[in-house]
Amino acid sequence: MKHIKFIISLLLMLLAIILIVENLGQLSKTLILRVNLLFWAHETPPMAFYLVIIVVFLLGIFVASSYGIVERFKLKKKIRVLSRENSEKDRELNSFRNLPLVEDKIGDEEIVEGEHDNV
Repeated sequence: MKHIKFIISLLLMLLAIILIVENLGQLSKTLILRVNLLFWAHETPPMAFYLVIIVVFLLGIFVASSYGIVERFKLKKKIRVLSRENSEKDRELNSFRNLPLVEDKIGDEEIVEGEHDNV
């Protein structure tokens, strides 16, 4: 499976390189991004389109990895809680295993007496 993932990632990188080389003219064009809200307006200096693509890509990686880290911490906490519960239940089970066996002598005597009466 690792080899298949590696081959697929290589093919995707090759495809990205081909797309960049074939569209280098359009990617090199400069553009200005504007934000005009009711309370704030901002305009970026002229920058190349490929720079915008790289920044957005890196921002996406940052957001996805942040989400992954938060999920990982949640799962670690859940594992700790479940491990603690499992340990408590194991201790309880072991305490039941170590209880001495007590025979019901009253019940055995009644059966034995009952058998003598029938004979």
